[in-house]
Amino acid sequence: MSSVSLPALFPCGRWPSPITAGLVAQTAPAVNFLSVENDCLYWVESRPWDAGRNVIMCRNANGEVMDLLPPPFSHHSRVHEYGGRAYVVNRGVLYFIHALDQRLYALCLSADATPRALTPSSNWRFADLIVDDHRHRIIAVGECHPENGEPENMLVSLQMDPIHDAENTPQPITHQADFYAYPRLSPDGKTLCWIQWCHPQMPWDGTELWLGTMAPDGTLMHSHQVAGDHQEAIMQPIFSPDGDLYFVSDHSNWWNLYCITSPNSSNSAAAAPILKRSAEFAAPLWQLGVTYFDFIDAQTVGCLFSAEGIWSAATFDIESETLNIAKTPYSHFHSACCFHGNLVCVAANAQEAQCIIRFDKTDDSGHLNQYTSLYTPENASDTRTVSPPSITKEDLSFPESVIFPSADGTFAQGFFYPPTNADYHVRENELPPLLVMCHGGPTSSTSSQLSLKIQYWTSRGFAVFDLNYRGSSGFGRGFRQALNHNWGMADVEDTRYAVNHLVAEGWVDPQRCAIRGGSAGGYTVLATLTFTQTFKAGASLYGIGDLETLARDTHKFESRYLDGLIGPYPQCRERYVQRSPVHHADQLECPVIFFQGLKDRVVPPNQAQMMVHALRQKGIRAEHITYPEEGHGFKDASVIVHALETELAFYQDVFKL
Repeated sequence: MSSVSLPALFPCGRWPSPITAGLVAQTAPAVNFLSVENDCLYWVESRPWDAGRNVIMCRNANGEVMDLLPPPFSHHSRVHEYGGRAYVVNRGVLYFIHALDQRLYALCLSADATPRALTPSSNWRFADLIVDDHRHRIIAVGECHPENGEPENMLVSLQMDPIHDAENTPQPITHQADFYAYPRLSPDGKTLCWIQWCHPQMPWDGTELWLGTMAPDGTLMHSHQVAGDHQEAIMQPIFSPDGDLYFVSDHSNWWNLYCITSPNSSNSAAAAPILKRSAEFAAPLWQLGVTYFDFIDAQTVGCLFSAEGIWSAATFDIESETLNIAKTPYSHFHSACCFHGNLVCVAANAQEAQCIIRFDKTDDSGHLNQYTSLYTPENASDTRTVSPPSITKEDLSFPESVIFPSADGTFAQGFFYPPTNADYHVRENELPPLLVMCHGGPTSSTSSQLSLKIQYWTSRGFAVFDLNYRGSSGFGRGFRQALNHNWGMADVEDTRYAVNHLVAEGWVDPQRCAIRGGSAGGYTVLATLTFTQTFKAGASLYGIGDLETLARDTHKFESRYLDGLIGPYPQCRERYVQRSPVHHADQLECPVIFFQGLKDRVVPPNQAQMMVHALRQKGIRAEHITYPEEGHGFKDASVIVHALETELAFYQDVFKL
């Protein structure tokens, strides 16, 4: 009689897994910020195993892929603290911002050269770089940090080839607003557009689109607002090859594509939607320079959009108003650009890591049905592999998108990942422990792309619910604003209703539910643990415990964020106190583990310290893990490994797995 190999029995949460914490930290790099110059495609890769260094990569005309930045150089801007795209290539020279000193550097790509600093050591930061070829300069978002007081943001110009870097002082172009993004030039170089906004607005609340005429000497003349207000958030303005101005606006509740024809002439038309759809063709502007559409030619736009948490790629024919949606196995796309007359972007799904693909042809039904992989990090000789031979797709959990009812007739959404392991399965009469994940922001969203940080848990027998609570992006402006003045309430309700839904479906063990989140997600964790009895344990990664402290002690970009989420401070101080877990630690009854970088400028380390002290005073188990060299979010591989293994041991001990 032949024997049949059956999956072994083992308690959930204790399954041996091939997805180690070391593998999570050494996984294929994140790919972002695609751009094109002549016949070359460029992008940025983040490499956790190299102390979080961000390198700039190039795929040349021959299809060869190379790393352009020699160690220890790293691409990273600290404008708004979150940075974004901070490089540009022009005529064989790479201009980029170096993470260590925030200076602008130039690197000649045609010779065996080393980067040369173009700006002096100073209190300036730069991001969202573009080249003004007509005046041989770089235009950028600049942020000046004085010794005292709030930083000043503006659009600035920088020389591309100063004789001495000490002479390359940023020259202001415009500086009447609190924040700027997306400086873009018209094809003839005569018109500059940008978006701007002022406190207390965040860029997903309300922004203004401006135009200005550029004088021959580079000064800005006749600048005026052409779209946007406090109730309309505009994203990614770009001039078409014909000089019309396209941008994304949420005027209709959804971030859709709009156009202003002949924007700088007497015949200029009012902004009009050209693509109406109940979907989001953009996401919140946390990082500068992100792209969601680009022109393939004067009549065709390549674009990315999301609906109910799932992203798609498409081309849009302007004249026929036809949206041709791609058929691919991917469910997450970002970083759109045009390369060799085709849409190129980063693609991923729950079981395949990020790769760069190019869409090639449209079939008779109008669908993009052919695409080519241009670059997959796991196949590059100088990167680590995402899936070693010991891992198969049978080890990777595939999520189900779940839309569930929440309080007062509202709804929320999330991705449910069942426990999955090729060698183990849930035992009969056992329900798996649940780990609810709360994303940061809170104006952000989770995605369906491969995350080994999720698979780390599911491959050990945990069920994971990756939650898009009210206030998340991707579901329209109304859903995004449902958190206004309700932070610490609506998101907390959604976590509770999510667990109730999963328990009612019979998917998880109600007695073994934990919650984890970082930054703003860490606040939702602490608020949920404090004000409900839904969970038995929690993990806060650089999370917020005292809203008052956050309102008084954070960076400029988010210094008025809480005005919308909670209310103006100190006018609404009582509300801040009511919703701050640190003041209500007597209501928190379960163990919590805290992880904190001591160089965090977004959420200061004293937030975790105050919560830990309050819980220990009460006798509640509170573990406090700190990392002296980490900031907001952990980048070093050794830290990622230690944090994951420590968190796993914490749950195993609490749940006695």
